[in-house]
Amino acid sequence: MSQIKTEKRLGRIQSPLECDLHQQYLVSTNGRQRAGFSDMQYARTARIFSPTTFRRSFSSSSPALSGHNKWSKIKKAKGAHDRQKSAIYQKAARDIVVAARAGGSPDPEKNASLAAVIKSIKASGVPKDNIENALKKVSGDGGKNGQYQMYEALFGGSIGIIIECLTDNTNRTLHSLGRVIRPHGARLGSVSYLFDRKGSVKVLLAKGDDLDARLERIVEVAFEAEAEDFEQTEPENSESTDAVEVEFTCPPTVLAKVASAVTAPGLCKELVGSELVYVPKDPSDAPDEETATRLSELVEELEDDEDVLRVWTTLD
Repeated sequence: MSQIKTEKRLGRIQSPLECDLHQQYLVSTNGRQRAGFSDMQYARTARIFSPTTFRRSFSSSSPALSGHNKWSKIKKAKGAHDRQKSAIYQKAARDIVVAARAGGSPDPEKNASLAAVIKSIKASGVPKDNIENALKKVSGDGGKNGQYQMYEALFGGSIGIIIECLTDNTNRTLHSLGRVIRPHGARLGSVSYLFDRKGSVKVLLAKGDDLDARLERIVEVAFEAEAEDFEQTEPENSESTDAVEVEFTCPPTVLAKVASAVTAPGLCKELVGSELVYVPKDPSDAPDEETATRLSELVEELEDDEDVLRVWTTLD
């Protein structure tokens, strides 16, 4: 009982070192007087807090908070995963808006390019609600009539940037873009003369022994539909390992015509997309690695803005 009372009087003792200090303090007459102990209470207290009472060895190292560290790692990984998902969803919404505008309709049944985009983003796991919200934004059914706006900026004194946006508040969008570009040393300014407006149609061709013959055939059809050039590349979608991607460029006025021609039965595996793009008239490389890095960071920040559809630069 006296031990409990003594512990209450002194408070909780955290370690043998503190016990030893208490014992040394109580040994002195002044210590006993300050504690208000009688000789009998002092003797009992000295026995209770004797170092010999504590047999357990103590380490001087800090305890490892394994539970806390585990949660920190989980939280960090979850945050990175959430940011990655958010980026995928934002890109999906932009692709839907661009395809709907390029095809002239927010209805996938009337817009082959939009149908192809929706098929692709569904395969990447984008929720149905996100797709419907993007379609409402471009059609105006969500209560906000999106207005297309194109902004121009100059970076590093010579690199042109075109920013395509869909917004219901142009003042907000302009202010937001300015807040992003200024810290990177860019400024709003006329640069559209550095670009050509073109149509772009991308299709997949299945690989096989007769690929060259099929490629020659589809190129011939595209040129008959007034395409100007083509380029064969590897598909952006890593799952399409059994196909090659072919991009056709054309004047903006014949975009739908070219898209319809190259997607005729028997010519391609599938339509990847068709849209209007900005192509630099004189593409160039970044003057140095630092400039390329800074520009890449600026483009990434611009694309994070919910009003931004596409960002084009004069770099190759």
